[in-house]
Amino acid sequence: MKIAVIGGAGAMGSAIGGQLAQGGADVTLLDVSREAVETINTKGLQIDDKSGESRTISVPATTDPAEIGPVDVALVFTKCYHTESAVRGAAPLIGDNTVVLSLQNGWGNAPRIANIVGEERVLVGVTYHSATVLGPGHIMHAGKGMTYIGELNGQMSDRLNRIVETFNTAGIETTPTNKVLETIWSKLALNVCTLPTASLLRFFAGQLIEHDGTLELMRALLREVVMVANTQNIALDFDESWASITGLLGRASGAKASMLQDVENRRRTEIEVINGAIVEAGRRLNIPTPYNDAMVWLIKALEETF
Repeated sequence: MKIAVIGGAGAMGSAIGGQLAQGGADVTLLDVSREAVETINTKGLQIDDKSGESRTISVPATTDPAEIGPVDVALVFTKCYHTESAVRGAAPLIGDNTVVLSLQNGWGNAPRIANIVGEERVLVGVTYHSATVLGPGHIMHAGKGMTYIGELNGQMSDRLNRIVETFNTAGIETTPTNKVLETIWSKLALNVCTLPTASLLRFFAGQLIEHDGTLELMRALLREVVMVANTQNIALDFDESWASITGLLGRASGAKASMLQDVENRRRTEIEVINGAIVEAGRRLNIPTPYNDAMVWLIKALEETF
């Protein structure tokens, strides 16, 4: 399977793209960072893990999508605010049968991509892997978890099964789902509770469940997510979500939130498609979301200091 990873020199693009390449897929990393691309092409992609082991993967990288040409799968891992420009710029990747797969954080990426390439080309999903950029062409693959992928219409298609098989063959544990909307909202609930909280307090994942204050704050954020989801007929249970969130934080105790990485590097965050998505839906549905409102205000204030 021929795969191009858009945003491939970033943390998650490198983690998943590198794993797919090592597993035998025909992968090319596409990125705007010339320094990262040159490093990957000359020295290889270096991936460390939390056990202290390091491996170097030989995988081609480029800044020019025309060098890649049409692919079977264009895997999108850019930040949400770069989605439209990145997908438009990657037009040479899109052939007659190309699938565009988003495993990005937040809510709203699929419609943005569909407006450019057509809804029939788009698959979406979530991944519970985590990674951090240590330098150009060098990442820490900090955590591994399940990846879920589905069709927008909920069908269990042949192309979905082929992509899932490719991921699993590469050692990326992946499950096809006919309820991808609920799956995305489950990950969104995790991000709403953890990302801004960790970013404002500069906490690692495990620290979020060590303090009564952060636990109460995350519960309040989650209640608003569940109310907004349920009002839209999206099945999301508070107790199940809370158990999943606290369990994951316990297993990923030393992981650093992607939003915290953005804050530390003085980069714009994805708050608008995470907590901001809950605020927008709350306004549309006439549901108060004061805790999510506060998180958006605080993170935006923090961004103004960059």
